[in-house]
Amino acid sequence: MQKIVTVIVSLALMVVLSGCTDMSPTQQSTLTGGAAGAAGGALLGAIAGNAGMGAAIGGAVGVAGGFLYGKSKESQQNAYQQGYQAGQQSR
Repeated sequence: MQKIVTVIVSLALMVVLSGCTDMSPTQQSTLTGGAAGAAGGALLGAIAGNAGMGAAIGGAVGVAGGFLYGKSKESQQNAYQQGYQAGQQSR
């Protein structure tokens, strides 16, 4: 039974992640964080005895972490672009 669930989750992740091409980097990191968190949570939950609860908690934590990471990278990129533009204008 666990092998079937693992195969289904793996296939679902491949389908979901293949649709990331038209997303912003923040959206991509949020989705990836959620998927990785759910997978890790399901694994730890299965060991502890409740894979569903572990997947739900792991997914929520992964989404939050992925979103914060994406926003941080977006902020860094914006600061870089502003500095680059200021440097180009001072020439």
